Parts: sequence; C-alpha cells; structure tokens
Amino acid sequence: MEYFNIAPVASTIFVFTIITSLYAFYDRSLYGKFMLHPYSVSKGQNVYTLITSGLVHADWMHLFFNMFTFYAFAFTLESLMGSWRFGILYFLGLVLSDLPTVIKHKDHFNYNSLGASGAISAVLFSYILYNPMSKIYIMFIPIGIPAVLFGILYLIYCAYASRNSRDHINHDAHFFGALTGLIFTIIFVPGILQNFIAMLTGGR
Repeated sequence: MEYFNIAPVASTIFVFTIITSLYAFYDRSLYGKFMLHPYSVSKGQNVYTLITSGLVHADWMHLFFNMFTFYAFAFTLESLMGSWRFGILYFLGLVLSDLPTVIKHKDHFNYNSLGASGAISAVLFSYILYNPMSKIYIMFIPIGIPAVLFGILYLIYCAYASRNSRDHINHDAHFFGALTGLIFTIIFVPGILQNFIAMLTGGR
C-alpha cells in the first residue's frame, strides 16, 4: 500500500504487467493477441500491440529481469518526476522503442517481439539523468558501476548487438527506449541537464 501512495502509476504498471505475463504463461493464446507483429502493424493492423506487447514476456527469466530492473528504478523515478510525467514516459517508451522494429521488420512475416524492455530502458536512462553517479550493480560483478558509465556502455552494446547479435533479443527496442527516456526527460523536466552536469562535476 505504501508503494501505491508514493508511486501509484509505477505500482499499477508493476502489478498489471506481472499479472498479465503470468496469465499468458498459462494461456498461450494471449501471446497471439498481445505480441508485436511488425508485418501487421506496418499495414495498419493490430496497432494496439505497440502497447500490449509490453504486458507479456517470453518466460519467467525474461519477466524477472524486466520487473527487477523496473522495481529498482521506477518507483524512485516517479517520486522524482511526478506521476503524470512518469506515466507519459513509460507509454512513450513502449511505443517509440517499438517503431524502429516495425520499420526494420515490416516485411518479415515470421518476426514477433514482446516484453517491456524498451519502456524499462526509458525508465533507467531517465533515472540516470537524475542520478548519474549512483551505482548500478550487474550480476557476477562485485562492484557498482557509475550509472553514467553504465549508460554509455549499454548504448554501445545495444548498437553493436543490433547489427551483429543472433540471440533473438530485440536490442533495437532497448536502444531506442533508452533514447526516448533521455530525450523526454530533457524536454519535460526543467533543469535536469544542469542537475546532470552538476552531479558529474561535483557541483552539488
């Protein structure tokens, strides 16, 4: 209940995404309705899947990593930027992170994409603007990485993996979700760039 009071939008997204994903694990027909199918969307069909694809996940591990990252950053971010900004950020993260995928795979009938990774990347990179020197911990690495360094490495990796990886992960969604988070926060949060620079340079 405390989380709903502090961050009602993040709490609702968190609970609803878990429930919908768990339901899909036991009712596979939901994937056909919710997954992003770029071929169809490019022809004006099932456009709603730009949003619903973020409500289902491939398996337990996919769901765990996305929700763990969301939990680590989203509630704090909403308290920093306000609920309405956070809600718009997440919505735009879902949609804008998938549009490049639609364009890239518009002729690939057998390609589908799902998961909230693009929107969560938007959340993470918005958070980095607020706290660039906070530490981010990655599994099997015993020391925290400064958030701003992690962000740079993350973008480089996503750009590389998008061109070279064959792991069936939608790295484009990660990359463009991150850009959405940065651009949205810079535009709609006054003074965030000054805050970012000041924290990097020790100005406060």
